[in-house]
Amino acid sequence: MNRYADLLRTPGVARIIAAQLTARFPSGMLSLAFLLHVERETGSYGAAGLVLAATSIGQAVAGPLTSRFMGRWGMRPVLITTLVICAASVVAIGVLPLTVPLYMAIGLVCGLSTPPVQPAVRTIYPKMVNSRQLTPLFSLDASAQEIIWVVGPVVTTFISTQIGTVWGILAAAALLVGGGVWFISSPELGRVRIPMSKRRFGVVLGRPAVLLGTIVGFLLIGACAAVEAGVVAVFGHDGAEAGIVLAIFAIGSLAGGLLFGHMPIGPWALARRMLIVFVGIAVAAAAMEFWWLSVTLFVAGIGIAPALAVIFAIVSASVKFSDTAEAYGWIGTGQLIGAALGSALAGFLIDGYGPVGAFVAAAVLALVGFLVPAIGRRWHPDLRGRDASPIPDTEPVLITPH
Repeated sequence: MNRYADLLRTPGVARIIAAQLTARFPSGMLSLAFLLHVERETGSYGAAGLVLAATSIGQAVAGPLTSRFMGRWGMRPVLITTLVICAASVVAIGVLPLTVPLYMAIGLVCGLSTPPVQPAVRTIYPKMVNSRQLTPLFSLDASAQEIIWVVGPVVTTFISTQIGTVWGILAAAALLVGGGVWFISSPELGRVRIPMSKRRFGVVLGRPAVLLGTIVGFLLIGACAAVEAGVVAVFGHDGAEAGIVLAIFAIGSLAGGLLFGHMPIGPWALARRMLIVFVGIAVAAAAMEFWWLSVTLFVAGIGIAPALAVIFAIVSASVKFSDTAEAYGWIGTGQLIGAALGSALAGFLIDGYGPVGAFVAAAVLALVGFLVPAIGRRWHPDLRGRDASPIPDTEPVLITPH
């Protein structure tokens, strides 16, 4: 804990973490808010899953592109443009009477215009701390972002069930705008400039560590999205139980990140963390009861933030600084495609087999998420005693003879 305290005393670190968490807070609200709103309007979890899938696919397509655009046009212009479009789309879903295809179309626009806050801040971090602090900072960030998943579902469930689903969506839109403005106005965005990458778009995905992180992130977040849909289906939207269980799921991740996130990162690190997630979700599928799900999903959550911290660290250590934003964009794309698959698959399985179908799907995704890094551990950088900072960009220097 002393390491984290030292990090927070580093100038600017606490502020930038708080700003980016606020800007990304709607991520913990919108999936559940859209799910509750569209299901209530259409009467189908399958339709709601399709809208979530469309939104996630839009985010997946845009992630690497908007991240790369920040190297060409600067972080602030890209963030401002996407923020305006995304906020308008969120409000439209909440207040306009729409058919399912229109919900999906606007959800796609919402996803395409999601501000690339996460790639931006992950690119800024190596310029704010020394190499010794970088891995703990990734861990602290991965843990702190679980606040989004602790508070977000509870707030969304309360507002949507007690006041109305429209107000749940509008609350997320207000936080999107407020947090986005705070993050965009942060001084660090003016001090750090992302160099324009000299490599073709998509080449960075060929890096083994980036590909490994993208695949495992896809499976991890897919499993989490299926769990979220399953929990909502178990308890419905007439009470706060769903939000509380999802908050406990996230609290497990927060605890795991703070307790184990600073551990040395060896070749088996990602597989071990994914094994914890799989075991917790698999056991959770045995009984659809409040206390059982609370305990088992808390256990599953213990592996989530540490797994994400490992992904961030191995990607950072494997690419050049000019490629970091695009690399994290691909990581985000993998996670969002996973969210799309997990949400859509869970929605149809819930309609066909009940809530347990979503948990079975989540367990299968988590199992594959353990097997991939176990089999592909030779692609996993060994960062024990190594610097996790990005590879510096270098170029020939012309020397004029005298």
